[in-house]
Amino acid sequence: MRDWTWEYEGYDPAQERLRESLCTLGNGYFATRGAAPECVADAVHYPGTYAAGCYNRLTSDVAGRRVENEDMVNLPNWLPLRVRTASGKWLSPDTHKLLDHRQSLDLRAGTLERTARYEDENGRCLAVRQVRLVHMADPHLALLRTQVTAEGWSGEIEIESALDGAVANTGVERYRSLASRHLTHVETGTSAPDTVWLGCRTSTSDIRVGLAARTVTDTAAETRDGHRNARAAQLLRLSLTDGRTVTVDKTVALHTSHDPAIKDPVHAALDRVCRAPDFATLLASHRTAWRQLWRNVELDVPNSAGPVLRLHLFHLLQTLSPHTADLDVGVPARGLHGEAYRGHVFWDELFVLPYLNLHFPEVSRALLTYRHRRLEQARRAARDAGRTGAMYPWQSGSDGREETQQLHLNPRSGRWLPDHSRLQHHVGSAIAYNVWQYCEASGDVEFLHTKGIEMLVQIARFWSGLAAYEGTLGRYRIRGVVGPDEYHDAYPGIDRPGLDDNAYTNVTAAWVLARTLDALHELPELPRRDLCERTGLDSAELERWEDVSRNLYVPFHSGVISQFEGYGALEELDWAGYRARYGDIRRLDRILEAEGDTVNRYQASKQADVLMLGYLFSPTELGSLFRRLGHELDDTLWRRTVDHYLRRTSHGSTLSSLVHGWVLARARRAEAWAYVHEALDGDIADLQGGTTGEGIHLGAMAGTIDLVQRGLTGLETRGGALRLDPVPLPELSEYGFAIRYRGHRGVQLRLSADQLMVAVPTSDRDPIDIVLAGRTVSVAPGESCTLTLPDR
Repeated sequence: MRDWTWEYEGYDPAQERLRESLCTLGNGYFATRGAAPECVADAVHYPGTYAAGCYNRLTSDVAGRRVENEDMVNLPNWLPLRVRTASGKWLSPDTHKLLDHRQSLDLRAGTLERTARYEDENGRCLAVRQVRLVHMADPHLALLRTQVTAEGWSGEIEIESALDGAVANTGVERYRSLASRHLTHVETGTSAPDTVWLGCRTSTSDIRVGLAARTVTDTAAETRDGHRNARAAQLLRLSLTDGRTVTVDKTVALHTSHDPAIKDPVHAALDRVCRAPDFATLLASHRTAWRQLWRNVELDVPNSAGPVLRLHLFHLLQTLSPHTADLDVGVPARGLHGEAYRGHVFWDELFVLPYLNLHFPEVSRALLTYRHRRLEQARRAARDAGRTGAMYPWQSGSDGREETQQLHLNPRSGRWLPDHSRLQHHVGSAIAYNVWQYCEASGDVEFLHTKGIEMLVQIARFWSGLAAYEGTLGRYRIRGVVGPDEYHDAYPGIDRPGLDDNAYTNVTAAWVLARTLDALHELPELPRRDLCERTGLDSAELERWEDVSRNLYVPFHSGVISQFEGYGALEELDWAGYRARYGDIRRLDRILEAEGDTVNRYQASKQADVLMLGYLFSPTELGSLFRRLGHELDDTLWRRTVDHYLRRTSHGSTLSSLVHGWVLARARRAEAWAYVHEALDGDIADLQGGTTGEGIHLGAMAGTIDLVQRGLTGLETRGGALRLDPVPLPELSEYGFAIRYRGHRGVQLRLSADQLMVAVPTSDRDPIDIVLAGRTVSVAPGESCTLTLPDR
């Protein structure tokens, strides 16, 4: 680990899947895992290429039931390039003696370099160096340069360069009993002596896919076609001289029928690859594109946290780049890095968009537009469930229907169990939160007054309709939901799934209703009248929203906020005993189910639930929310609540340590860094035990960067000002970054132990108001200011 490079020495089959995920290269349109080009999918390796928004639906037989699943499709593998000497066996790290093996991921340039030295069956040494990239300037191109050197001998070698359409979705072990062949009608061909093509389509979504590969060498080579078994292949025979390096450049183009302004994906790919310039020219334009990206996300964090944050940012940019602004896609929870969660869109955008808002607001707008395009589907789901408004799905894919599986497999017990996670209706609040945060950060009033207000109204309408008044309490209650914790999906001994009055759900629902009322109040008269006519919104409904937003029930027990009604009556778990017995108990739910027990019986959480409120809202805003609901949330109550759940959380999600680190930075600063450090290590150390190899955790990666950007600075974009309330940690007390705020690009913020510096670049924009400790300072373009931090 260095400032800008991520390096692996040696070859370790047990670590290969993890390395493949962390060495994925992408550009927001598509991404390819960092698999060895000479290897196929097996128990060690998993080459995978995924295009954003490319899904397909298959039906499987599971536990005697027909189950339908939609997956992000593993597209034809463009990587294959292998070498063999006169011995006739293709060289690979699993079949031949490997004298040396290194991988280096260059974050600054967006390239992956791999070097290997093989010894063949006759004792001859062959050095292979490869550099690959997925082009950041032209999102349809990828390149692989292979340099081969004979050491101590001369003779002939053969190289196979291929496009492999015989692939399936087999990258997640627990899914392997399910249908996995998404590609059909695979066709291959040759268009020129150096160019082959492959075309196919997805079996049910009927997305046509076209790839073309041009392979050239810097020395004379005898070439012949080797198309077979859904592979478009070229075989090149050439001579090596001792010590002389031969270079083979493979340029690949990828198109799908989702792309605008093309007639046929295969023809578009062939045209693009034939017109593509040479490797040096493409590498230069790729590096320029990355240089411009890094300029927009300037981040200066000292010590060991800096390179990790840069790696996290690198993978965020590869999944959601400026190219994403042109696509109809959401935020895939595991990036474009693997097949876990089937490539679905959950609530993880809640942890991603706050960062993007302050750097690439056009990408945030596109991701919110993905949700708006599926608003009608969410309204149909609500109607089908007998509800009003919009009921967004917990898992979304291509068209916005609910993609959450009805059964899930417990790998410990081998049993398929009912999955009730679709009751996590708080995903609607996450969407509303992101609409509001995006508009506050960008100043995009046009979006708020059109697509934004339409989503807010329908999400508010859903919460109002779901809330039922209970006279004995004098409060509204929301029953039958699952909260962010996810461990608890029912009361013990009761068959009905769902829980009542999840505190996070109710408080965020109240926030949605209040903010929607604010947005409607600020909406100009004519668009407000049009909206009310179009949606049937009237004064009686608005009065109910006001009433519900002030009277939703929030449960308490033992002087703390209850995770849900009845939580305090659950049994206490023997945490020490389970840790002694199992060691890692992150997935406590699976452990208990395998024992014939259920986590529903215990005060035990998978991840932050109530404490998520401290992640979303500043202390000031959270206190205001509780006062609106008739409760006084002082520091003492909040600290007791933090302590209560801190002792009862197993951190079975990478998001949990992030949220705890964020919250503890203000509640218990001395304990915060342990959780921040765990959040930083979540994927690079694969703390969840093999999950990173199935795809990185994008929300956790983006959240760690946002922890530096907003969490520790207390940065809020609220009320037309940048509000700051810093809490420097001793382990991260000085750092700097740049943001984009309401048209100002490159606004510099630098935090130290006792000062905050803000510099606004020269432009013709209005000054920026900075609010710190009740004091407002206006900083004009071309000026800077240094503010003294209040004592804590």
